[in-house]
Amino acid sequence: MKASRIGQSAAILSIGAIALTACGGGGTTTLQGAGASSQEAAMNAWSDGAGELDPAVEVRYSPDGSGAGREAFLAGGASFAGSDAAMDEEEFESSKEQCGDKGAFNVPAYISPIAVGFNLEGIDSLNLDAETIAGIFSGEITTWNDPAIAQQNPDADLPDTNITVVHRSDESGTTENFTDYLHAAAPEAWSDEASESWPISGQENSQGTSGVVSTASDTDGAITYADASAIGDLGTVAVGVGDDYVEYSPDAAAAAVDASQRVEGGAENNMALELDRDTEADGAYPIILVSYHIYCNEYQDQDTADAAKAFGQYVVSEEGQQASADAAHSAPLSEKMRQEAHDAIDQITAAG
Repeated sequence: MKASRIGQSAAILSIGAIALTACGGGGTTTLQGAGASSQEAAMNAWSDGAGELDPAVEVRYSPDGSGAGREAFLAGGASFAGSDAAMDEEEFESSKEQCGDKGAFNVPAYISPIAVGFNLEGIDSLNLDAETIAGIFSGEITTWNDPAIAQQNPDADLPDTNITVVHRSDESGTTENFTDYLHAAAPEAWSDEASESWPISGQENSQGTSGVVSTASDTDGAITYADASAIGDLGTVAVGVGDDYVEYSPDAAAAAVDASQRVEGGAENNMALELDRDTEADGAYPIILVSYHIYCNEYQDQDTADAAKAFGQYVVSEEGQQASADAAHSAPLSEKMRQEAHDAIDQITAAG
């Protein structure tokens, strides 16, 4: 992952001033992050978008997966985590060991559709409702010319090719968001509740977002799920919502987020969201992830606190969100959510 260094830039507005004071005139403060691979393109965009950067503050991010990122953060091995699943209540309590009595908090940083991608020569798009998607990934629907698929795609020349499901082998917030959608939107076809670990054994699997996309791209008849920014040349599914089929897009993802509610509990500035997976709102694409940054409310030293605040506020700024949208086709945070995120991050302090 490319390193980013926060400093003076018109795009960062007043945030650069915070970074400039983070290290005084001395050495370098390194802000180490780890977590969701879905954020990799966005992290690169945030790095590039910072312009001429102050070498006194360096931000590094290791895209090891959401679960690994949260574990590293809670163990004190990272200053912040990127996660496609919000920190839960048990993790919040655990965070107090590293972050003081106020613990850590989730702040939305990156909103993106999760694309359902497939590899069928000559077919770029298919219409599938939630029950059919669940039936495919559960292994109940095993060939591409199955009547459930054909009925929704009368104009497609569907082969009798066997379907190969490719899922994440690592604990993944993308998996949790995808299985949450399957359970909420098609509970009869998908009885398993949301989980970061894929619940079905015996299917093809690969590590990370790039891994599942690569495996599916090399496997005729494969189907997978991945952050839309990384889906590559795979064909994609328009998802059944109400009486229509909705293709993924930033606007369609944002429409689904607008219907979401705030999760109760955790720190006072916690911004975890409860997503409406079975929405029938016009133009809403329900298979989405809201990927979070997780920060301490209190860091052990002033340099780290200032660096975390500077970087966090740049990420949720209008400029930072636009940089991510341009590079990763993510859906920018709304103005209201950007302000709430800025205020939440502004509460970061240093011990003592």
